[in-house]
Amino acid sequence: MSDQIFMYAALGVYFAGMLLIGYFAYKRTSDHEDYMLGGRNLPPWVAAISAGAADMSGWLVMGLPGAIYAAGLIEAWIAIGLTIGAYLNWLLVAPRLRAYTEVSRNSITIPSYFENRLRDSSRSLRVLAGLIILVFFTLYISSGMVAAGVFFESSFNGDYMFGMLLVGGITLLYTLFGGFLGASLTDVVQGLMMVIALIVVPVAAVIAIGGLDETSTLITANGGEGFLSMLGGGAVTGGTFLAIVSALAWGLGYFGQPHIVVRFLALRSPQEAKSARRIGISWMVLSMFGAIISGLVGIAYMAQRGITLDNPETVVLLMSQTLLHPFVAGLVLAAVLAAIMSTISSQLVVCSSALVEDLYNVVRRTPPSQKRLVLMGRMAVLVVAIIAIILAITPNDSILGLVSFAWAGFGAAFGPIILLSLFWRKLTNWGALAGMFVGAATVFIWKGLNTGLYELLPAFVFAFVAAVLVSLLTYRHNEEIQQEFTDTGAMLAVPRPHAVGDTP
Repeated sequence: MSDQIFMYAALGVYFAGMLLIGYFAYKRTSDHEDYMLGGRNLPPWVAAISAGAADMSGWLVMGLPGAIYAAGLIEAWIAIGLTIGAYLNWLLVAPRLRAYTEVSRNSITIPSYFENRLRDSSRSLRVLAGLIILVFFTLYISSGMVAAGVFFESSFNGDYMFGMLLVGGITLLYTLFGGFLGASLTDVVQGLMMVIALIVVPVAAVIAIGGLDETSTLITANGGEGFLSMLGGGAVTGGTFLAIVSALAWGLGYFGQPHIVVRFLALRSPQEAKSARRIGISWMVLSMFGAIISGLVGIAYMAQRGITLDNPETVVLLMSQTLLHPFVAGLVLAAVLAAIMSTISSQLVVCSSALVEDLYNVVRRTPPSQKRLVLMGRMAVLVVAIIAIILAITPNDSILGLVSFAWAGFGAAFGPIILLSLFWRKLTNWGALAGMFVGAATVFIWKGLNTGLYELLPAFVFAFVAAVLVSLLTYRHNEEIQQEFTDTGAMLAVPRPHAVGDTP
């Protein structure tokens, strides 16, 4: 009982810290752009770490170590694909999207950027993008709620429903009032907690096992290690090849994740994307390495003690509870919650922007006041959170399964369109509509075919081809669009200094 008191105390400290940050952000939020985008005033280190934390979710601390524990090092290809995709996203998309969204009528959401960039007077492009965000993000947020419930079941032998509602409620509170800035600042704290936990736990486990040699021997005897393990244990078969290609394809998803690319829009200037990239990728490499090592060391630790896990995704939780002082274990458990909550909060803000900025504003005839927009944004956060909680009451898939489907949906629907809109002058609104529809539809259809190939890859390719073909058929020269394309390049070429001490 005393051990649990220590762990609950650590969680209490963590929850209080998140709420305090949310209150701080609330005091700094005065209008709709502040609530949705932090006033385009994020320093590079905040944008970088918050993007990583928002990206990883419970998948990093539970899903990936669990996959490594259950299937071996072959699952590490997902981490490799994601790291490559994240690097290219920061390199290619971040600076140009930050510049283009400002040039193109100061767009503060991805759907509004599509509409402004492509001069879609029908508003259908913005509405379709908003609906795609709501559908896939509701599923994505639901996966976070499931992770929260599983966390409480595994860590405290507690009630799934209580854990889900507690984590969902705390996250909802600081997001409801703090908006984008609250989500970003809490993400920084949560991102640092995640990477520290993924270093501390495997190191403690290796010491408990008896050193690196004993750990390596047990891993080899119970699951394989090294390059051959990444190839499925030996020769590359057709099934293994599909598994590797599918894992690497996760990297394509980065180009279309609204909760990640919105951090690019919030940077103080396009030029700061370079330093943000270095910080973000460093954080990501450390985190991914820690998650992979945690899964591998978990194989050795459980084998040495004769423990069989009913749910492999709890391997980090179990090791932290048995190896560390209860208060430290509580902080590690808080890091798991941090991974879950950071993603939920960021996605709630994007869903709010989709409902208010991209759907409500489209049907309303007269422009609402800033105060009303902020209120509507908060109400939208509440509604989406309630729907996600209802869906999570009876989960029918693993955390990784839920995340992978939503990741594919966004990557295929938005990724090709974002890339084409930034680098190809001839993309049209009809091409973008075709690409988004084909991408989203293919994800649903391919998932049902059970081919063994991750649905993101074919859906991304089909969406890209559809967008290009339809654009070529419907292209009409527009001098204003051409000028914006040129102005974006000019903004990237000329550094724009920001005010000293200009911090969120």
